[in-house]
This record gives sequence, C-alpha cells and structure tokens, in this order.
Amino acid sequence: MKILVTGAAGYIGSHTCIELVNAGYDIIGADNFVNSSMEAIRRVRKLCGVNFPFEEIDFTDKDATEKLFEKYQIDAVMHFAGLKAVGESVQIPIEYYQNNLGSTLSLLAAMKKHDVKNFIFSSSATVYGAEASVPYNEHTPVSRVTSSPYGNTKLMIEYILKDAVKAIPGFNAVLLRYFNPVGAHESGEIGEDPTGIPNNLVPYVARVAVGKLPVIHIFGNDYDTPDGTCLRDYIHVVDLAKGHVAALKKIEQNCGLFICNLGTGKGTSVLEMVKAFSKSCGRELPYEFAPRRAGDLPAFWADPSFAKESLGWTAEKGIQEMCDDVWRWQSKNPNGYRDADA
Repeated sequence: MKILVTGAAGYIGSHTCIELVNAGYDIIGADNFVNSSMEAIRRVRKLCGVNFPFEEIDFTDKDATEKLFEKYQIDAVMHFAGLKAVGESVQIPIEYYQNNLGSTLSLLAAMKKHDVKNFIFSSSATVYGAEASVPYNEHTPVSRVTSSPYGNTKLMIEYILKDAVKAIPGFNAVLLRYFNPVGAHESGEIGEDPTGIPNNLVPYVARVAVGKLPVIHIFGNDYDTPDGTCLRDYIHVVDLAKGHVAALKKIEQNCGLFICNLGTGKGTSVLEMVKAFSKSCGRELPYEFAPRRAGDLPAFWADPSFAKESLGWTAEKGIQEMCDDVWRWQSKNPNGYRDADA
C-alpha cells in the first residue's frame, strides 16, 4: 500500500513517516516548506533507512497536485499539510481558509479523478468547541463554530469528508481528532521546530530551557483546577504517529466514515508540565503568571476508550518521557533545523 503523506516535513508528518516505514508501508512525502525544512526529510530518511520519494509541492496548486497523482500510484492520502497557529489564524483568516480548505479540495479532486478512495485527515479536538463537557468522546457534539479560523477549517474539512463518503461509492475517510501533541523522536534528531516565538506551551518551555527565551508565561492561575492552571491532554507525538498506522489498518477494512479521538484520557496542568520539564533539563525553569488568555478553556481531555476498542491503540508514553524527549531534541538542536539549513 503506497501512502501519500502531505506535510511530511512537519512535526507530526515527519514522525508518522518513520512509523509508516517501520510498519512496512511505502510512502511518498510531500511538503511546501512554508513552516518546515528539507532537513527534516533528510533525517527521517536516515532514521528509517529508506530513501523514500519526496516532492516539494503546494497542494493549493491544482495542476501540480494533478501531476503528482499522474506520476505516482497512490493508494491512500494521509493529510497533515496546513497552517496551524490558532492566534495567527485570527489575524489572517482568509489565508487560513484559502490554504487549509483549498489544499484539501485540490487533493480530493485529484483523488476522485484517479480513483483513490482512502483519506486520513489530521483533525483536532478543537472541533468540539467551548461548551462540550469533559471528557470528550466521539459522541460529543461538535460545535457549530469553533473559537478560531484554524478550528473552523478543521470543522469544515470534516463536513467535506463526510459528504464525500456519502457521495462516492467505496470512499473511506478517517477523521483523527488530536488533543495536544508534544514530545520528539527518542533519537533527538527530529522534533517540533516552530518558526518565530512558539504558540504552544512545550516548545516555548523548551526555548526557555535552552536559553532562547527568558521566562515561561503561564496564562491564568485561578482556574477551577487542582493547581489553578489549565488542564490539557498531552500526547506523545510518536504515540500519535502510531495511531495513524492503526488507522490505516482500519481503512483497509473499508470503514467508510470513521471518527476517533487520539488522546491519553488524562489531564495534565500547565504547571505540572513546567515542573516535569524542569526535571528533564536538570534545573528549575523560571515562570511567571500572567492574565488569562481569551479563548483558553479551563480543562479538556479525551475519552480514549473507542480508540482502544476499535483500533487496538492506546497511548503508551507519559509526561516525563515526553519532556525528556523534547529536551534531548532541543538541547541537540538549539536552533532547530536552521543550523543544518544554513
């Protein structure tokens, strides 16, 4: 089975490429390097020992997408490519809708023309919205509108894929709703490498630990949680990648529409995460409390029981292992992939 991995040089895509190759799948990587680096592909090839084909492509380009499908025999598409910064999406919503929806529609059009009927989508728990009760399970209603244009693109793409399953005989779409991916490959060779100041907690903490930023800002310490800081369901990126391999096995059974949460089922506070990272790097990291951020929910985590039941998948790695792996990546690569690209 040959898998087209879009966004293959990105954080989740790069780790998933390794797990796919390790599981015996043939892959074709693709990325446009807007928020990623070719160095990630070089390292992934080295780690998995396979010089798999790779194409630099922007999937909003319909002609280029069509040519890729003409060039390769593709059995399934695993779609990670997309803009993903929540705050940025509020500032430039049109670009987010153009990119995230446009690339998906371009892929689906090429898939329809070339009779490719298997699609795995990188969705998000943000589709559940602010009013959902925890823990989130697959029967939790999705929101009519999410808290950001980024989240809205995830929700809209889910609707597009649901309609495609209804309209196209034999079409399979797996919607994997992620919670909070963190961690890095145990080798320390690949990891999360955001451009500019990170928007997410753990990359920010890692930059403080390596001396690139002065202090960690914790937004809000008066939430109704055990230590007053927000609770999130952090999942190791390698566990998440293995969840995609499990989803491929499901798609091989002609599953039609299949929706599944990928999380640990445990909420960890922001403060707990900072303390765990301090242990990983061997020193107390400086932090200060700041006012709450608009749009932050006090707490959410997954009910992962359906993933275990239907995919035979459970998250295996804990918070300390996540932090240890991020520290190994960041300390070996204080400037991310940029030193190698220089």
